[in-house]
Parts: sequence; C-alpha cells; structure tokens
Amino acid sequence: MSVPTGVGAVADTAPLAVARARATRLSIVAGTAFLVLAALSSFLPGGGGQGGGSPSSSYSNRPDGTAAWAELLSRFGYHVDRLRGDLDSSALDPAVTVVVLDAPGLTGAEARDLGRFVHSGGRLVAGGAGAGHWLESVVDHPPTLTGKGTRAAGPVGAAAPEVDGVASIRTAQLGSWSDPGGLEPILAGDSGRVVALAGDSGRGRVVALADPSPVQNALLAVDDDAALGLGLAGAAGRTVLFAEGAHGYGRGVGLAALPRRWRLALAGLGLAAATWLVARSRRLGPPEDEARPLPPPRWAYIDAVAGTLVRTRRPFEAVEPVRHRARELIARRAALPPDAGPDDLYRAGVRLGLSPEEATAAVGGGPTDETGVLAAGRALARLTGGEG
Repeated sequence: MSVPTGVGAVADTAPLAVARARATRLSIVAGTAFLVLAALSSFLPGGGGQGGGSPSSSYSNRPDGTAAWAELLSRFGYHVDRLRGDLDSSALDPAVTVVVLDAPGLTGAEARDLGRFVHSGGRLVAGGAGAGHWLESVVDHPPTLTGKGTRAAGPVGAAAPEVDGVASIRTAQLGSWSDPGGLEPILAGDSGRVVALAGDSGRGRVVALADPSPVQNALLAVDDDAALGLGLAGAAGRTVLFAEGAHGYGRGVGLAALPRRWRLALAGLGLAAATWLVARSRRLGPPEDEARPLPPPRWAYIDAVAGTLVRTRRPFEAVEPVRHRARELIARRAALPPDAGPDDLYRAGVRLGLSPEEATAAVGGGPTDETGVLAAGRALARLTGGEG
C-alpha cells in the first residue's frame, strides 16, 4: 500500500505541534496566575505586609521612604535600630527616640504602650497617616490632622530644640494640624498651616509631624530638611528606634520574615517556573518493551535465499560456495586435515550438532533440489552461530 506524498512529514510534525501548543497554553496559565497574584498583593493595606514599600519605612529606598534619614543619623553619631513586630512598652527603653510615622494600622494596645513609654521619659516622633487617631492615647489633648498642606514652612513660637539651626523646610504638602491640642506649634507655613508640633507629656516628649515628607528620601536634601531630621532625633549619641512593625515587618525569621507582598510574588514566580518546567518536559509515552525487538533469525534469511537459488534452476552452482564454507568450518572445529574425506567430515558435523540431513548436505552429498539447498544453508547457519 503506497503512502500519499506528505503524509509522513505531517505525521512527524504533528506531535511537535501538539507539544508546542501545550507549552504555549501552560505558559499563558502561569503568566496569568502570576499577574493575578501581583494584582491581589497591590490591594493589601500598608500595615498588612508591604514592608519596604510602605511610606516612611526606614527599610525603603523609595521617594517616600526614610532609609536616607536613618543613614544620616548613623553618620552623625546616632545609633539606629529597627523594632520589628508589635510595639511593647516593656521592651522600650525611655532613653531612646522611637519613630512611628505613617502607621494607620497601629492598634489601640500599641498606642497605649507608646503613651506609657512617653510618660516614663521616652521621646516619640510621630505623625503621618492615621496619627490623629492614635495620638489620643499618648497625649492628654491630641491634635487634629487635616489633609491641607503647605509647600514650605519655618520655625514659629518659642525656639524649640527640634528646629535649632532650621530656617526653612520643604514639604510635599501632605497635611497640617488644624488644632494643636495640648502641643505647641514649632513649624508652620506662611498661610499659618502648622506642619510640626512638640510638647512634653509626663517625663517624656512628643514631636508630631503632620507631614513626614521633610524626613523622607525625596526631600531630605532640600533646604534645611536634613537639619530638621537631626533635631527630631534629640541629642547626638541617642539611640533612634524605627518602629517597622507598622510597615509590615514582623519578628519572624526566614521566609516568614518577608513582607506578605514579597511572599506572594515569590509564590507566583515559583508557580510560573514549575509550569514552565512541565511545559518543557517530555510527556510519558507508551510503555517500553521489556526486550529490544531483534531482526529475523539468520536461518530465515538463508531459507529465503535458498528458495531463490532453487528457482534459478542451477542450484548446485549456487549452493557450492555454501557447502565449501561449511566444510571448512567443520574441518577447523574438528581439527581435521584439509584433505579429510566426506565420511570424516560427516561424522564431525554430526558431533558439532548438525542433523544427518544437514551434515550430508554440508559435505556434498544428498539431493541438489530445494531440500538439499535448504539443508546446506541451515548447516552453515548453525556452524556460524546464526540460528535464532
């Protein structure tokens, strides 16, 4: 049966086309899953694990991070440390300055711990998003925060140590204090909008920033913002403790210490890599045969050749080389002389495992028809080890 032209090529390329289509589908699924994970992680709240991506985090190098402020303090002799996990007043030394900025997720218990820390003599730099809600647990008369900001501000009121050496600061106009509460304004713009407040509470001191942008990376080097950053920390040599639990950094170790958004991104990358490996790997095929298929036994080939020779009507001439080779093998294996007679060769062939008919055909006796030719061929096959 003939095969139409091109059918073999199509059969060869069909599995490759199927494999490519499968790999493409799996790659699309992996990419979609990763994008979905990335999109879901973007909806996580700031305190839920954004980590270095959270505003005012000292780990963040983004424009709204405070990593540059932490580096500035280190260079000017302050000891900078980070507090991961929840705030606990029992773990806070009153001799340190605690920085809590842009922490809308701060719990009531943590706010009360900060209040106890300040009343026992600690220094707190607070502000940014959500500060107006939890400062009531720190000071008796909390200030009121508004979203109206001012582009520039300067010292106001009695000279406060926090603004010593500060003439003008630049802000991102993120907010201001509409009511100072029990604290005193220390920085305000020309429009009268107050950017920073300060005041004593118990034996400690509180500095409240309505707009933390002057100590963030983007504006720290502008105007006198760096001088303000040093003044907020207190006296030189003091320890400054950045509260990073509010920015998503827990006390865990290993992968558990990574922010949730990072863990989701890693999970998405792992899923994409696993899918890619599955797409690129070879699928399991049919079971492999236990034994390798062998070509037909040599005797079958000899039988076929013998039948062909018989049909030439000159079988004796065709089979004589076969008999000659068989006699040589019998004589060599039986250690007979080259001129050994037919009887000796016959008996030696039988001893070597040939049947009487095969031995007779091998030494030159027997019929010269198809039966004799086949017998001679089988004799040679046995002697050369080709049977089976």
